Amino acid sequence: MSSPFHAGEQSVQTRAGVREKAEQTGTRLIRAFMPEQHREFFAQLPALLVAAVDGEGQPHASVLWGAAGFAWSPHPALLCVGARPQIDDPIASLLHPRAAVGLLGLEWPTRRRNRLNGRIVESDERGFSVAVAQSFGNCPKYIQARQWKVSPRLPGLMLEGHGLDDRWRGLVQAADTLFIASQSPDPRGGGVDISHRGGPPGFVDIGRDGRLWLPDYSGNRLFNTLGNLLSEPRCGLLVIDFSSGDLLHLQARAELVWPEQYAALGISAPPGAERMLALSPGRWMLRRARLPLAFAAPQVSPFLPEPGA
Repeated sequence: MSSPFHAGEQSVQTRAGVREKAEQTGTRLIRAFMPEQHREFFAQLPALLVAAVDGEGQPHASVLWGAAGFAWSPHPALLCVGARPQIDDPIASLLHPRAAVGLLGLEWPTRRRNRLNGRIVESDERGFSVAVAQSFGNCPKYIQARQWKVSPRLPGLMLEGHGLDDRWRGLVQAADTLFIASQSPDPRGGGVDISHRGGPPGFVDIGRDGRLWLPDYSGNRLFNTLGNLLSEPRCGLLVIDFSSGDLLHLQARAELVWPEQYAALGISAPPGAERMLALSPGRWMLRRARLPLAFAAPQVSPFLPEPGA
């Protein structure tokens, strides 16, 4: 049986000392179809996180939304999405037939999440459908639970620029959640992926070097995202302002930093971090008041590391 992991994922698993266990877990959990509970799960959601890649190989992260049922599965190997990106969304022109995409469904109040990677088979003005390549659930660690309700908004301005900028610095420094789009070109199993990262408010540190320092906490130890970034360091970040509905789309280049490198770099990791991601910011777009959902104050994840632990 061929491995569900490409060379980048296997390399990170080996260095973390979990290669054999990850293979056993991945072989059991990663499927080329959606189990019935996943098909029902996607049909309940008001929003989906989406990753796509442009013609230059740059991943982008975004979010689509609609009334519950806007995503549905007519077949275990197919997910249909009845929504299209707004015209100024960085993925607006990328959701075409044969395009590789990654999808993440997150049920905010329960912290439940499921991932799906595949290729678009059909696309029109109403939405698109994705043939499943990989489908698997993720643990609920580090997700802040949030109640939500529909809250129509008048879309605001779209700002853009390059590199670290005060117009979005505060949003990132206050965030407890971000999403990261990545890809691997490995023909033995590469694809596009979007994953959740969470922590205490302010868990993303903006260093003196101008990079965003993101702690990597203990998770499912499959290392899908880190394995992708080892193969292709370009990534796309999405940060949501849960109060205003603002969406920050940030292109970045990632460096995976292990504990034995900390001293040479003059850094220290926050409590609970097993390694760090250093993200050099590139082009960005800040789309004001775009997500038409209002969120209550978060219920903090019980898995967050204790300060000073």
